[in-house]
Amino acid sequence: MKRVLTTLLGGSAMLLAIPVTAQAQSMQGMDHSSMPGMAMPAKNPASPKPAKKPAAKKPAPKRAAPVRAAPAKPAARRDMEGMDHSTMPGMAMPQPGPAAAATAPTMDHSAMPGMNMGNSGSTPVAGSMPGMNMSGDHSDHDMAAMPGIEMTGTALPAGNAPAPKPPMDHYADRQFPPAAMTQSRMAMMHEQGGQAFYQVMFNLAEVQVRQGRDGYRWDGEAWFGGDINRLTIKSEGAGVFRQGIESAEVQALYSRAVGPFFNLQAGIRHDFRPSPSRTYATIGFEGLAPYWFEVEGAAFLSEKGDVLGRLEGYYDQRLTQRLILQPRVELNLSAQNIPENRIGSGLVDAELGLRLRYEITRQFAPYVGVSYEAKTGRTADYARADGQDPTTTSLVAGVRIWF
Repeated sequence: MKRVLTTLLGGSAMLLAIPVTAQAQSMQGMDHSSMPGMAMPAKNPASPKPAKKPAAKKPAPKRAAPVRAAPAKPAARRDMEGMDHSTMPGMAMPQPGPAAAATAPTMDHSAMPGMNMGNSGSTPVAGSMPGMNMSGDHSDHDMAAMPGIEMTGTALPAGNAPAPKPPMDHYADRQFPPAAMTQSRMAMMHEQGGQAFYQVMFNLAEVQVRQGRDGYRWDGEAWFGGDINRLTIKSEGAGVFRQGIESAEVQALYSRAVGPFFNLQAGIRHDFRPSPSRTYATIGFEGLAPYWFEVEGAAFLSEKGDVLGRLEGYYDQRLTQRLILQPRVELNLSAQNIPENRIGSGLVDAELGLRLRYEITRQFAPYVGVSYEAKTGRTADYARADGQDPTTTSLVAGVRIWF
């Protein structure tokens, strides 16, 4: 009875092993390249072939129980090394070694519409994707070739066509009478810079205290006009208390802006003192130089043919919001001797001043300071002959005012 049971168990194990063995044998001869979406890499001829498994000996009747069907699985795994998975959609199998990598197929996306993926390596591509370059620099993208995209505005390539003419009409003219809109635009331009302005300013209006000859001095300017054209009146002079005015002049000038910071001026100048009086044709300039220097210059030609010149400038150094220190210089020149007016050729005189003012308001600022005046050359000789000192130092106090 025991022998019969042993024989039955051994036969059952052999029957179970027959289907697994037949399946492994059939997979060895199967061609997986015909399976859609799957391609197995070919075997490398250089790789060693797996050794054949020795035929299993028939188990002895007493040892039939240990026989199992599991050893058939490694044979199936080894047979899948020859499968080509490259045709399976969405699947790429890694290559086992350098030899297999050389035979691995490369994908070329250039056949996809609207794309051109440049090959950054040395492996050639099999096709091209029109319209897009996905190389490293992306310099030759052709967006116009992508379906459904229209190039407009700044995306268009640069051309050489002339710019369109600016519109000459006004949209408001479609809703309101053109004559009324023209009048409104003229009024707007007048309000935004076309109207006339004016200013009266005395930069110097002071009393000069000096030894034995206390005096006074003024230097002012007034103008009326617009941003470009103006009428300018200038006046300056000096005198001594109880002796009257020593020098006084008035200029009437046409001023025209020649830049954002400078005006060109031309007109006449009349000297009331010293006697005899003189009238001069005048041409000059005034403006704001770099670093905020107020400068002014002029040349004068009298009816007698005398030629004079003048240069002056000052700078407002703001110490605080209300306290300002103003250094000032003025030079007068002459091209010839004018004995009747006690003027010598060359540098006639020079005035150097330093004034500290306090702005109670911007329009009203009292000041104190010091002024040094010196006559030079032939003019100093005329002063000595008249019993005057050619150099004078004065303490000054006055007010700077404008409105």
